[in-house]
Formats: sequence, C-alpha cells, structure tokens
Amino acid sequence: LKGKVMLEKNLTERVLLKASESGADFAEIFAEKLRYSSLTAGAGKIDGLSSGLRLGAGIRVFKDNFCGYAYTNDLSEAGLMKAAAAASVAIDGEKLINSVNLVRQDIENRHKIQISPMSVPSKEKAALLKKFSDYGYAAAREVSRVDVTQSSKIQEIFIANSDGLLAEDRRVRTRLGFSVKVEDGGRRFENFWTKGMLQGLEMIDETDLYEAAEETVRQAVEMLAADNCPAGKMPVVLAREIGGVLFHEACGHSLEATAVARNASVFCDRLGEQIASPLVTMVDDGTLPNQWGSTNIDDEGISTRRNVLIEKGILKGYLVDRFNGRRMRMEPTGSARRESYEYVPTSRMNNTFILGGENRPEDIVAATEHGIFAAQIRGGSVNTETGDFNFSVSRAYLIENGRITRPLRGAKLIGNGSEILRNIDMVGNNPGMRGGGQCGSKSGWVPVCHGTPTLRVAEIAVGGQK
Repeated sequence: LKGKVMLEKNLTERVLLKASESGADFAEIFAEKLRYSSLTAGAGKIDGLSSGLRLGAGIRVFKDNFCGYAYTNDLSEAGLMKAAAAASVAIDGEKLINSVNLVRQDIENRHKIQISPMSVPSKEKAALLKKFSDYGYAAAREVSRVDVTQSSKIQEIFIANSDGLLAEDRRVRTRLGFSVKVEDGGRRFENFWTKGMLQGLEMIDETDLYEAAEETVRQAVEMLAADNCPAGKMPVVLAREIGGVLFHEACGHSLEATAVARNASVFCDRLGEQIASPLVTMVDDGTLPNQWGSTNIDDEGISTRRNVLIEKGILKGYLVDRFNGRRMRMEPTGSARRESYEYVPTSRMNNTFILGGENRPEDIVAATEHGIFAAQIRGGSVNTETGDFNFSVSRAYLIENGRITRPLRGAKLIGNGSEILRNIDMVGNNPGMRGGGQCGSKSGWVPVCHGTPTLRVAEIAVGGQK
C-alpha cells in the first residue's frame, strides 16, 4: 500500500495544528475518496445504472472526554483550514499541541484484489446480471418476478493525527443480490440471497450463480405451503451462518464501547463474569482475508485484529474506539468505523461469529423432540440497555420427534440476549460466515459479516399466529 499520499504531509501537519490551537489534546483528520457503481435488473431487464464519486474530509478534536467535529468536501488548503477552525471552536483553553511530526505507517495488505470492478465495462456486468436473472425465471413455474443487483465500491482513505500517525488504506468491495417472488393459488412469498466480499469482480467468478438462483427459488416455492407458526416457549435450532444475525444484534451491539461507555449496555462492568454457556466463544475479527467486514486498518488508522469477546462463556473484552476508550480507560481494539467522512467514527463490529463446537448438525436436530428450525432471519430490533430483542424469521420449519418437517410462516423470536447466551446447549461443528449486509448505528451504515455453526437454544419465546 505504498504510493502517493492523498493529502500532502506538510499541509496535513498545518491543518492538525490549526484544529488544536484552541486547547485540544488530540486532533485527527480522515480524508476519503470513494468511487462506486451499481447495476440492477428487474423483470428480466436492466433497469438501473448508477455511478459516482465521493470526496471529502472530517476533522476531529478531543479535550479530555469532550469531542468536536467538522467536515468538508473541499480538500483545498483553504477548505481544510476552515473545517479545522470549525472543529476547534468546540474547545476553549490554552494551546497544548505545539508541533506535529507525521510518520507514515507501513500497512500490511491482507486482502488481494484480482479484478478491479471499475475496469470491467458495464455491458459485461449487465450480461452477467441478465444470466443470473434468467436462471431464476427458469427455476420454477411459480416465479413471478426476479430482481438482481451488482454493486462495487473502491474506497481510499487517509488518516493522520497529532500523535504522529499517518496511514492509508484502499478497500475494494463487491456485492451481489438476488430476490425472487413466487405465487401459487393466491399464496405469495419472497426470498432473497446476498453475497458480499472485500474483493474485486473475481468474487463473481468464484460464485455458482446457477446454484444460488436454484436454491433461492426452491426455498421460496417450499414456503408457499407453509403453515402458521405455533406460539410458545420452545427449543429453537438456528441454521449455520443464519444465527449470526441474531447474535450480532442481540449481543454484539451490547459489547460495543458505543453503548458500554455510556453505561447503556447489559454487559457493563462484567468483564471476567460467566455471561454465556461454556459452549460459547464469540469473536470479532477484522483481519479475515477478503471477508466483507474486514479492513487492514480501522477508520482511526489502527490495525484491525482478532478480538475475543466471550471465551467459553466468560466475558473477555469489548470493542473499543479511541474516544470511548478514554471514557473507559481502555486501549482501542481496531474497531472504529464510519460510513463516510461525514460521520464521527465509533466502535462497531466487523466480522462477528461464534466458534464451532463438537455436535454434528443432524444430531442437534435429532435431539430436539419439538421445536423450531430457524433457516433465515430477516431482521429485528434490540434494546442494548436491557438486551431485549424481537426478530422476524422469514423461513422456519417445525421440528417433530427429532425431524425437520413442515415449513412455517410468521415466526418471531422474542427474548433477551443474556438469556439466549446462557441457554445455548448444543453447538455444531460446522462454522460458517455470511457477508453482504449493512449495519446501521451512530456512525452510519457499514459492511458487516456474521456467522455461527448450527446451534440450539434450549428455550426461546416464539411468536406465531397458530
């Protein structure tokens, strides 16, 4: 990752001094250049093409536990100095920083890119989407509409601060989306599939589009015959990969310093405590090669790393950014993220997952006399202070006498993050990850990846209409 810096070093040092002139004890600049493109096809025709460029910088200052921030899309010296002055206004005191000497960091690039998305003509991308769409229409007579998308982003970032750090990174992301609507006898169902990686268009070459379309359609058609889901407290088996959505929301956000530093997390002041089943080890890792939520450095210029959050049920750590780390008296964990230069960074998840256990997936189902198999979770909400959550299960199946039987519709999972962590009583030996989603929080929307092996929660309240 060596080459010409986005902002000239001497100019950057002057901007940081300007930002800190009213008494800040820390100043930082984050500059960004983003190129993006997106193609969509609906009803078998290309119906959308967009591309663009985003360019700007955000300037942040700290004084003890206070933060000031300003941003601009003018990267001239005058524009940057104006933003620096605006950020510094938030702080009033004697000047503490008298010099800045930036030293460029050597960044290891763990994520190799083979085909730059912007090097491939739109015609080739459109032909690929048309093929993907055709696979969907041909998969079953019940298909009424197929929509497919392909999007790419190339983000170049530049970070410098008054401690002397100067770091740059280049992030290339590619995403594919497929959704299908099926109808039969007045019944309708919509299913979806997504894949996203920190890769170029080689991601598409490595994807079996036919298999993805066929399986997504098959699942949708199967759900046309679904019964209403029964309600009550019962065991729930979470499918491989899919359970990651639930744990990301119900537990992961409560382990971010964004909530912990404000005493707004159910896991505050509980380091070293048993908060989960001994079968549970939960990790957030921003270093995984080419995973959707990975980066070489976070948005404060700190190298990403593997953070063990829960180990054999014991709470081991939080995800900490630089500012909240001041409040918590903890070092940053390489977890600061933001959507763009318009947002102040804060602690966020990258790739969050539960490690595999010793049970075979088929044995987990066989050991469940009566319960629900959750095959796909669409989304939900969580209160980080209490851990209470509510999730919609878009595809569920009844488990009877240790066998997966009928498809179910209308299932909801209602519970508490702390409770489900303690109630996990079987963990599969088939860990998996799913990328392509976005997570929204105070610092905007960022790419995240999550996963679990197949696992069983001994009891969850299931909401249903039956």
